[in-house]
Amino acid sequence: MGLHGSAWVCMWGGSPGRGLGADGGGKRRGSGALGHPGPQPPVSPQPPPAKYGGRHTVTLIPGDGIGPELMLHVKEVFRWVLPPFPSPPHWRRRVSWPPLPPGTPGGGEPRSLTWVLWWGRTSLDLYANVIHCQSLPGVETRHRDIDILIVRENTEGEYSSLEHESVAGVVESLKIITAGRSRRIAHYAFRLARAAKRRSVTAVHKANIMKLGDGLFLQCCKEVAAEYPEISFQSMIVDNTTMQLVSRPQQFDVMVMPNLYGNIVNNVCAGLVGGPGLVPGANYGHDYALMGHGWGELGGLIANRNIANPTAALLAACMMLDHLRWAGLGEGPPPTAWLHPQTHTPDIGGQGTTSGAVQSIINHLP
Repeated sequence: MGLHGSAWVCMWGGSPGRGLGADGGGKRRGSGALGHPGPQPPVSPQPPPAKYGGRHTVTLIPGDGIGPELMLHVKEVFRWVLPPFPSPPHWRRRVSWPPLPPGTPGGGEPRSLTWVLWWGRTSLDLYANVIHCQSLPGVETRHRDIDILIVRENTEGEYSSLEHESVAGVVESLKIITAGRSRRIAHYAFRLARAAKRRSVTAVHKANIMKLGDGLFLQCCKEVAAEYPEISFQSMIVDNTTMQLVSRPQQFDVMVMPNLYGNIVNNVCAGLVGGPGLVPGANYGHDYALMGHGWGELGGLIANRNIANPTAALLAACMMLDHLRWAGLGEGPPPTAWLHPQTHTPDIGGQGTTSGAVQSIINHLP
């Protein structure tokens, strides 16, 4: 299985004492780098001063499938927007992966997207997965005015890779929920809501059945919610959540949930706003961050055909720049620069090409 996507790992030395919600200092534009839609609230830990000749180190992981071609386009756009920067990124092109431990997900294939994400989330403690699902102008969907921030706990739950065959034909898979990590992700969600000036947080769970595990997660969310009285809090069972999402998604603002539910809800919400080609994702920890459009096996069949939607890859790059607190890009192109009907790729009902969409963005750059 190949990595049909791409990712960036922003690497730096840091202190676990850095709290979420640090403003990071310096000027930050509300519209984000390259003018991507919606603010990127300053909720990730503040990066330390750049090193290595005044540069942050960014590891580019192109993968295979549509990854390499999209990364070429991203770097092409960067060449147009980065000259004003005194310290452009230092790209690491080679990655040395550690040995595969027993029980590694993703079939043990070290280049699979599943393995890269699992390794990053566990080894680098990238505990917060954040997806911003937002209706984009010019993209026809069943629902409009969607603007949801999804916060997913990354390091435990059903994806703890703790399973065994107790006797032949009987497999036991352990779901791990801890109070410490549940409170940590709940605080992250509420600080994100506060920084983004959101009004409500919804905790997604299945505590009616898994009374101990999900019950603990829900109780931790309730305790944390009491520390943020200006933000309303509600809880919702996961199966009802999926029905509510496809019926009336506008009711949701910020959502927080354990690992497996987050995986499902992320994909549902991506489909609501036009598909995975439009939605980037980020994984944050205290010392590292990983951004990308990593949505599994989305690009294997359309690789090297010049029809992949570049939006998610470009927005992931914007998230990286915002995370590094890089200002000075100017306002950049409006969101519609790459959403004009003539540049729509087939995944959103058009006949445009990847290169055509990217060229449209470059044409709108100041």
